[in-house]
Amino acid sequence: MSAMDFEYAIKKDIRNNPIVREVDEARQQQLWRSAGIGLFLVVVLLFSAWQHFELLRHGYQIERMQQERAAEEEVNRHLRLEIETLRAPKRIEKIATEQLHLVPPARGQAIVIERVTPAAPAEKSVVASR
Repeated sequence: MSAMDFEYAIKKDIRNNPIVREVDEARQQQLWRSAGIGLFLVVVLLFSAWQHFELLRHGYQIERMQQERAAEEEVNRHLRLEIETLRAPKRIEKIATEQLHLVPPARGQAIVIERVTPAAPAEKSVVASR
């Protein structure tokens, strides 16, 4: 073994200087363009999904409000029917005679008061005003 063979057998610690990579401007610009297009597509997709779900939500709200309106109309119908039954003259007369111990008036005692509507003034009359 010669000295030359021995020199190659020892592993030398080689220190490389750090490699400095240059920034490729065209590739960097293409990367930003692709990222911008991707971001734009994501925003469009999110906006479209948001509109779709808002439309669905409003549809459900309208349906719920229509059901509430139908229920309120049913309650209103029942209340109007109850008012009409409470206003029935036969019922009022029965309560007056049985519970309040009132007596119906005789034929000569009842006085009917009629509402008189005022007559319209003549067309050529003069009306004083202040």
